[in-house]
Amino acid sequence: MTTTPLLKDTPYPALFTPLQVRPLTLRNRFLMAAMTRDRNVPMNVPTDLMVEYCRQRARGGAALIVSEAVVVSQQGTPWAHPPGIWNEEQVRAWKKITDAVHQEGAYIYAQLWHVGRISHAEAPEQIASGEPVYAPSAIVARESGNFRFIPGQPSCSMPSEIQDPWKFVEIYRDAAINAKNAGFDGVEVQCGGGWLVDEFLDSSANKRTDEWGGSVENRSRFGLEILKAVMEVFGPGRVGVKLTPAGGYNDVGMPLQETLNTLGYFITEADKLSLSYFLLLRYMESFDPIIEGKRRGTNHDVVETWKPFIKNCHLFVNGGFTPQEASDLIVSGKVAGVFFARPFIANPDFPKRLLHGVALNAEIDMKKLYGPSDGSILKEAELRKGYTDYPDAGID
Repeated sequence: MTTTPLLKDTPYPALFTPLQVRPLTLRNRFLMAAMTRDRNVPMNVPTDLMVEYCRQRARGGAALIVSEAVVVSQQGTPWAHPPGIWNEEQVRAWKKITDAVHQEGAYIYAQLWHVGRISHAEAPEQIASGEPVYAPSAIVARESGNFRFIPGQPSCSMPSEIQDPWKFVEIYRDAAINAKNAGFDGVEVQCGGGWLVDEFLDSSANKRTDEWGGSVENRSRFGLEILKAVMEVFGPGRVGVKLTPAGGYNDVGMPLQETLNTLGYFITEADKLSLSYFLLLRYMESFDPIIEGKRRGTNHDVVETWKPFIKNCHLFVNGGFTPQEASDLIVSGKVAGVFFARPFIANPDFPKRLLHGVALNAEIDMKKLYGPSDGSILKEAELRKGYTDYPDAGID
């Protein structure tokens, strides 16, 4: 086990130590996780407000920013105002964001995302695509709450089974090409969270009897083929993988032994592909809702369980870690870094505040965490609230 050398006279020194992530030299280990913010009004094209948001956090000291989840195709867009990356207008808009982040000395990855069955047939972009909701199998997800733009309390729509998974592999490839053209330094493929790749991995959502379902190897095939495709676009060391081994969210979750068998194989095979990192979300009860009287997740130590499978790239974790927890994990050599999420929402200069001992801003305004997911079109002044209006401490 290796340990991280410490910088003198610095709080949480391990967090301020540079890190080599394949071709990228990160100035510190303050990594900003993908966070849904849904400010892309009127629909799916990143705005200048998003440029400002990312620039603030790059200027504030973040070394690597992972974008909020980026939808890879019009079909598979869940609700109002997430950003997409399937057309040239979106690529041009993302280029403004990547340029801004680079100007501030940071790097940025795009998190590639398709929601699979966690969608609704009446979602605006779903309608515009002219296609149904798709999933590995025609099994509806029981958890929802995402569709406030539809009257009542609608659940997810019953999905249609994907007839040709290779079509979706190519959709991810095209999204990676667009991300590269937009200036992203790499991509993080969302393989967890109960979204499309995770639905193929999870035996409760994937009941296929062809080469894409059944055995561990077959259920892993979809995600592995996507990783190979995007790797061909970006090259070695520029593709990360997000996984949520504890499950629970979006009505997925297997017993622990089946999880070990499935993700053990998937991680082992993916680790052979010259990735830049694996990012694992630790168990969080807030991501494990009670469905029909019980939880789906399996609470276990994701670092101790999965680190032995990862031999060729970095292991990162996230999930509400404090700076002290993060520092201790890095110093021990258990992880290379920790992705922070909510601290970066209310503190665009989160790293600088810690470095100089400046108090963090007050708690996040949860009412302003997301954009108008009821589908309404707000003016920029309203969209700024809880997004770009958190003050920095004025530290150079």
